[in-house]
Amino acid sequence: MSRLLSQISLPRRYSSCAVVGNSGILLRSEHGRLIDSHEAVIRLNNARSAGFGRHVGEKTTIAFINSNILHLCARREGCHCNPYGDAVPIVMYMCQPIHFVDYAVCNASHRESPIVVTDPRFDVLCARIVKYYSMRRFVGETGRDVGEWSAAHDGQMFHYSSGMQAVMLAIGVCEKVSLFGFGKSEGAKHHYHTNQKAELSLHDYEAEYDLYGDLVERPEAIPFLSESGFTVPPVVIYR
Repeated sequence: MSRLLSQISLPRRYSSCAVVGNSGILLRSEHGRLIDSHEAVIRLNNARSAGFGRHVGEKTTIAFINSNILHLCARREGCHCNPYGDAVPIVMYMCQPIHFVDYAVCNASHRESPIVVTDPRFDVLCARIVKYYSMRRFVGETGRDVGEWSAAHDGQMFHYSSGMQAVMLAIGVCEKVSLFGFGKSEGAKHHYHTNQKAELSLHDYEAEYDLYGDLVERPEAIPFLSESGFTVPPVVIYR
């Protein structure tokens, strides 16, 4: 894990990190000052903070996006893909090989802080962990054979969320990690900054929430991480 994350060219390690998810539950609390008190704040997929400061804070240290976001930005003149300012590093994982074209075009315009692509081995690690938790939940809830999981979860399209990989990034580069905006509740919007209510079917958010619970309470139980000897830093989840 540490070796994979060393490929990500961030300025340094951080004493504390807040990973700010995009769930609508953020609007039910006023964690803005607490979020901004962390040395580093990681935001997802260019979610707006302007106008939501008391709920989500205003500080941004790292922008974590998936390449679908970059693909949309690349169509703009000048490829202005970072709403947090050109000095904020962008870390991105590739959703589709064709997006490497967008990366090549946009990276040339981000001279002050180049776009960094996650190591494919790190992507595979995240995929394996989420698939494990999804399969475990499927078998536990349905009592069906694990071989039936793929049909139930559209196995070919199944993928971890941007938030999950940002959390994995944080535990690799931060001494303490706080999670905000990860979860859902009745009546809350899917994203705090949009009107989207439906979840994407290619993600198993409930399985990812199980993972976050283990990061807090039982990090030694997380497969692949425990086998590598990686030590998970203290993790706290704020609702």
